[in-house]
Amino acid sequence: MTKADIVNAVYTDAGGGYSKKESADLVDDVFETMKETLARGEKIKISGFGNFVLRDKRQRQGRNPQTGEPIVITERRVLNFKASQLLKQALNADLSEEDLRSDPGAASDPDASSPSNPAQSAPLSADGE
Repeated sequence: MTKADIVNAVYTDAGGGYSKKESADLVDDVFETMKETLARGEKIKISGFGNFVLRDKRQRQGRNPQTGEPIVITERRVLNFKASQLLKQALNADLSEEDLRSDPGAASDPDASSPSNPAQSAPLSADGE
């Protein structure tokens, strides 16, 4: 789902209460407020959805995966999202026991659906990079 899809969903769900432009402005305002809140170092808690938390990472020693050469990983901020129990339940409500049995790692390994490449699952920084 893209930002444009979210705007269209707001426009449609509002039943004509907002124009497309007003819907786009509303979505922009929500995202801008979230960005400003996180930039101040505050948490965002959305009941029934989850928490967005900005964490500071210290500078540390790392290794270039291609060359094996030691490198310094600079300090930075990372954005983490933790889904609420209600969201997790809603996402898994349509899974039957048979679905879980057909994917042997699904029930016992909560990270089974995460990518095998750690770079793909790396947290985003505050500026989205």
